[in-house]
Amino acid sequence: MTTKYTLNETDIPRAWLNIVPALPSPPPPALHPGTLQPAGPDDFAPLFPMDLIMQEVSMEPFIEIPEAVMDVYRLWRPTPLYRAHRLEKALGTPAHIYYKYEGTSPAGSHKPNTAVPQAYYNAKAGVKKLTTETGAGQWGTALAFACAQFDIECEVWQVRASYDAKPYRRLMMEVFGATVHPSPSDLTASGRAILAQNPDSPGSLGIAISEAVEVAAPRADTRYALGSVLNHVLLHQTVIGQEALKQFEQAGEYPDVIYGCVGGGSNFGGLTFPFLAENLAGRRNTRIVAVEPAACPSMTKGVYAYDFGDTAGMTPLMKMHTLGKDFIPDTIHAGGLRYHGMSPLVSHIYELGLIEAESKNQLDCFAAGVQFARTEGIIPAPEPTHALAACIEEALRCKETGETKVILTALCGHGMLDLAAYDNYLSGNLVDYDYPAEAIQAALAGLPKI
Repeated sequence: MTTKYTLNETDIPRAWLNIVPALPSPPPPALHPGTLQPAGPDDFAPLFPMDLIMQEVSMEPFIEIPEAVMDVYRLWRPTPLYRAHRLEKALGTPAHIYYKYEGTSPAGSHKPNTAVPQAYYNAKAGVKKLTTETGAGQWGTALAFACAQFDIECEVWQVRASYDAKPYRRLMMEVFGATVHPSPSDLTASGRAILAQNPDSPGSLGIAISEAVEVAAPRADTRYALGSVLNHVLLHQTVIGQEALKQFEQAGEYPDVIYGCVGGGSNFGGLTFPFLAENLAGRRNTRIVAVEPAACPSMTKGVYAYDFGDTAGMTPLMKMHTLGKDFIPDTIHAGGLRYHGMSPLVSHIYELGLIEAESKNQLDCFAAGVQFARTEGIIPAPEPTHALAACIEEALRCKETGETKVILTALCGHGMLDLAAYDNYLSGNLVDYDYPAEAIQAALAGLPKI
């Protein structure tokens, strides 16, 4: 039995949901790294067009989606909501497990939800080129696709560990027209500095951000695009949760608990913020849990402090859960979850006690991914297997207690280009890795003194 809940094109949200006005208190502001005063629009102008800067600080509850963006969204939105009957049967659980499937997009993930509006607003501002970083390659692929829609050049720095492990991601970006470099590279001062210290550096998202920012900031016709972390990015992703709310009306159910994977926070925020808004309005009381890798545990083992978003210290300071900008994560396969910091907005919501967080080892995650593939027929990207592992644990608890909980997650990407990781898992070559506490403390020692 398969239950699929679909919507029509007329059901695509016409506005993005901004969670900030609904919160009990606003998140702390970004700070200028020199003056330590709240950063203003001029501080972000070398990186982003003014439309995105204003979205970053907006207190409007909804922001209308431009028609040009809607026109591209219609290529794949709305996305389906499935009930995982076969997985439920395999687990022998009374729980009802649902997943919102974002792998139907041109990039195979949720990332185009923000890549398309970012490319649109930059094109509107006359920008000719966008630079960016990417880990596993989902974001770089999404931005390359989006830039092709608005005739903008795209240059991507991909974390070296993922660049080497996932060559087909690079090829997909190049098919869409992007230029792709492994990071750290010898093309930037920040990259050369890292290579001088460690010629075999596996790279990190923080390093790749530094390289992309370094190229974009001094050029009038070039801007930088970020695939996660910032408010406007999470804002754009809320089309996921808004559609899911409508689909649960069709199902006649509502989630008791939502699990979302977190690296920088965009998939998690996109799925959960519309449901969190229902909690804050007093209409519902859904438990919301962020699930991260044990090898990059910014929420569960990091500290809540002001830190740079990049390794070289070029960005404004943001208050977030962080492992320190110098943190270099282990080369786990969930490359998209290997960022030293968490979205300031997700971090603030976590500090307010409105969400929970837990971490998972990659062996448990790949076991969940394989079980999901064998029952539901979709091979998940490594990133969402973290949330799937948590969903399966919850469903097994329901088996023990007899509770009929409704569980929701977002399957934020397919794993068709991640088969090397599954090969390592199936052949027994994959190992778990908990980042050592002393290494985390060493990285945190470099936090700015504020």
